[in-house]
Amino acid sequence: MSFTGCGSLPARTWESSTALDMDEARQTRLGQAIAPITARNQDLTGIFVLENSRKAFASRALLSEAAEKSIDVQYYIWRNDITGTLLLNGLLDAANRGVKVRLLLDDMNGDELEPLLLALNCHENVQVRLFNPFRHRRVRAIDYVTDLSRINRRMHNKSFTVDNTATIIGGRNVGDEYFGASDEFTFSDVDVLAIGPVVEEVSEDFDRYWASKSAYPLEKIVNKTALNSSFLAQTAKEIRESARADKYIEALHADTSIQALVRHDLPFIWAPTYMLSDDPIKGIGKAAPEGLLSTSLEEIIGSAVSSVTIVSAYFVPTKAGAKSIINLVESGVAVTILTNSLEATDVAAVHSGYARHRRRLIEAGVRLFEMRGAEQKTNMSVFGSSAASLHAKTFAVDSKKVFIGSFNFDPRSANLNTELGFIVESPVLALRVEDIFETRAHNYYQLKLNSHGDLFWLEQKDGIEIRHDREPYTGWWKRFSVTMLSILPIDWLL
Repeated sequence: MSFTGCGSLPARTWESSTALDMDEARQTRLGQAIAPITARNQDLTGIFVLENSRKAFASRALLSEAAEKSIDVQYYIWRNDITGTLLLNGLLDAANRGVKVRLLLDDMNGDELEPLLLALNCHENVQVRLFNPFRHRRVRAIDYVTDLSRINRRMHNKSFTVDNTATIIGGRNVGDEYFGASDEFTFSDVDVLAIGPVVEEVSEDFDRYWASKSAYPLEKIVNKTALNSSFLAQTAKEIRESARADKYIEALHADTSIQALVRHDLPFIWAPTYMLSDDPIKGIGKAAPEGLLSTSLEEIIGSAVSSVTIVSAYFVPTKAGAKSIINLVESGVAVTILTNSLEATDVAAVHSGYARHRRRLIEAGVRLFEMRGAEQKTNMSVFGSSAASLHAKTFAVDSKKVFIGSFNFDPRSANLNTELGFIVESPVLALRVEDIFETRAHNYYQLKLNSHGDLFWLEQKDGIEIRHDREPYTGWWKRFSVTMLSILPIDWLL
């Protein structure tokens, strides 16, 4: 149980690898299955929205089962829990069939996951790498003192790509709370399953991150006795046999998305789609403005002429960002924003960075909504029933373009973390984002100002409008803490 690299990270002596060649990808079962529909929709990408949390889990697991040549996976958080273990075991099963698996994880997952990662990494067909690894494995706080400028930068990207033919990207990490399996907390989120030309863009981007200066092979960082891969298989077997996993095994049996994909029955939205991603050198603080995803997003939102609809779990606009939004409104653009209420948020400090701008935005004419907390734990979707906490990151511009990805509208996503997402030029999908405010009002509070300029919250419940003159369903201490935090200049940390 020792740790390596206390003084420095290991010298880079390893070779990189690349995604499956497109000619080989076209020869796989998935490649051959989608060839007729992609040929009919030349230069367009097929987008299938994964709103339902269990379907989002099943789609990843079933894509793993369908893999024939390669799986490339990139995530910020991967939990050592039911869904996390089952999906890791799915990667192992694929490797046992001869599939080449590359798993790139941000090193924020802690020690609990390391035994399973080591077991997976033992397989000859698997490579695991860590992004911006901590040098001090036992006491990670030391790195925040000695190496803050690097360690405070994390890889927030999420992608799951099979045979360079189909990919899933969006806001979800891997863990029970993201797939509706947690008894304590549930996130409402959205992903998309994509086929077509954008998949190759995702694979090329994965190669950039895999070869970046911030990506290190697991075995070079974690100096622990490597467990045989059978340890992972046995752990997964025990989980599958537990009552808690029943709903997820059922979800795998019930979900038909991948079979429908192969049969050409999956109802894709076909649209011009392109990928946006931060240059991975952002992980060491050296990305130029033109290499930042946020630069592209600013240009897209700034070009709006009629409407902008933003859904962001962690919305911290900063003074400059709030001013940009207000400028849009003053130019005649209708701006609507949905983020978490204090009741629903899982990060009160982030709420403090947002709360200080609410009054100013509403005064300017922004329609501002906050997600209510859950009355019960349910199988969540961002466009569905009430949720414990919003985790989605999406926006629509002029009812024509939609962004779906990992980017939060906060300083951390803009300046510190690396991010990934799609711009989909689809009025159908844009309307779907915009309609959530009109058709799901019972899920949200709408914020308004009274005649004295004070905030109040309107709640729709059982056909009755309820007014709250302070943060709904929160205690005085939580409200006091947020007020105190909002005074501090900590936006850059959020």
